[in-house]
Amino acid sequence: MNAPDTAPRAGRAIGIAVLMIATLLVLAAGIGLRSPWPADEPRFAQIAREMVESGQWLFPMRGGEPYPDKPPLFIWLVALFYLATGQLKIAFLLPSALAGAGTVWLVHDIGRRIWGAEAARNAVLVLLLTPQFLLQAKGAQLDALVCFWITLGCYGLLRHFVLGPSWGWYLGAFAAMALGIMTKGVGFLPLFMLIPLAAWGARTGAEGGRLWGARSWLGLAVLLGVLALWLGPMLWAVQASGDEALRAYRDDILLRQTAGRYANPWGHINAWHYLFTAAIPSVWLPLLLLFATQGRRLAALLRQDRTVRVLMAWALMVLVFFSLSRGKRIVYILPALPMLSLAAGVLWQRAREAGNTRTTTIALRAVLVLAGLAVLVLGAVARFKPGLFGPRLEDYGDALAGLSLPMLLLGLGLLAATALTWRREVLEQGVLVSLAGWLALSLWLWPAMDAHRTPRAVMERLEQRLEPTREVGLLQFKEQFLLFSRRPLHHFSVLAPLAEQERNAWQWLREDPTRVLLVPDSLRLECFDMARLQVLGSAHGEDWGLLDAGAMRPDCEAPRVVRRYSWRPQRLDILR
Repeated sequence: MNAPDTAPRAGRAIGIAVLMIATLLVLAAGIGLRSPWPADEPRFAQIAREMVESGQWLFPMRGGEPYPDKPPLFIWLVALFYLATGQLKIAFLLPSALAGAGTVWLVHDIGRRIWGAEAARNAVLVLLLTPQFLLQAKGAQLDALVCFWITLGCYGLLRHFVLGPSWGWYLGAFAAMALGIMTKGVGFLPLFMLIPLAAWGARTGAEGGRLWGARSWLGLAVLLGVLALWLGPMLWAVQASGDEALRAYRDDILLRQTAGRYANPWGHINAWHYLFTAAIPSVWLPLLLLFATQGRRLAALLRQDRTVRVLMAWALMVLVFFSLSRGKRIVYILPALPMLSLAAGVLWQRAREAGNTRTTTIALRAVLVLAGLAVLVLGAVARFKPGLFGPRLEDYGDALAGLSLPMLLLGLGLLAATALTWRREVLEQGVLVSLAGWLALSLWLWPAMDAHRTPRAVMERLEQRLEPTREVGLLQFKEQFLLFSRRPLHHFSVLAPLAEQERNAWQWLREDPTRVLLVPDSLRLECFDMARLQVLGSAHGEDWGLLDAGAMRPDCEAPRVVRRYSWRPQRLDILR
């Protein structure tokens, strides 16, 4: 009697297992094959390295100077993996990869529990097909990890308010939020879900248990308690040290980099509609097309399914929250993606049941074909007409020449994969093509780009040019130079204005004329003659070279505060 039902269930179970394994393979692909790339990856890798080598884990240090821009949890994880593996080239990518795998599992599990296996599978397919997700999961920024914590927080709230009561999961959601805050300040975003849950959610669980009550306030206690595990020791150490630099770190990390950055941002200034009109169309295109082509069915689903209504309302609140600040980046929208993928998974299930998927299928297949053609055209331009990329890419001429053939073959491969999977259901087809593309990027294209995304060649020429005893200082500090240095390096505070760094560097050089400065040729300096720059080579789109005592002007204004930081590598060629 059960045979007709058992076979499809077994097939679905095997299918999702294969999908999960393929996802893990793609997330792991390329780890150890490339170095940290600017802008953020070298910073986090170097700070983690300094943690392990110095034994100072409480205060993240960048070249010996406190780093106050972000909370430490992501860097702690990189440092732990570095400690465990001894390979920074492996360690720096592991937290994001594991976070990506965890997010996929959470989306599938909560989707299966609430809407069933088919909707859960669809949600995972939508998540993997949306380019931003794997792009972040395969990099070493904070966003994949904070997305995991936020998804875990939403998961815990859904387990309690939709499937519960489950007070353990409710409290676990607040613990996840605290860990999210310790990764990036926006980890509290699942709190917004309480608003639509209060408006549209049930008051009692399926078996009559209460979902709200005095115990609800325990969540806040858990959040503060987990945060105290970091903030308590940090605040005590700052107070006990009497160190002005640590007090500045405390004030920055608690105020300026959180509420101050949101209310009065100093970078990434964009229009209020930027996330909706630029970010979403560029990195969420498959998801956007699914919603747009199923607009009527989505409206009906929102009327019929209050849980989907909760998810969509929460995602909208997240997008509005980030839109209210003048500072916006594309990565800010990532935490909303897993819950929107769940809603899309349910929507696609309804569309397939109604047999109304043709328009969506045409739109998504057009995207796959256009993506393959775009890569093919880029490869052809890089090979035959590199000048069309414009003057900004002149310094990458060698890189474009070397990458043109892989790009041509990748474009052809994407088109071939699209053709070979044409008879499959469109979400399956899209994910198969996408995963194949990410594998090619990870195992072939990105390793080929590595030499052009690091300053290894510049630092090798520096070692050839200078005796080992000569000291080198940095202006326009870049963490990647520390990663590739085989000697001690000095700098004059990353946080100080360039003019202050220059004045400190002039005094430092005057004290010992054998010292030199490593600087980019784009700087306009008052205390040094840039015409005397001894160019070593190009890195990150700029020529870098040395300024020695002969380039010093006779006089230079004294710095307001003397700031000097030094860092000495304990292991040479850390990214071998």
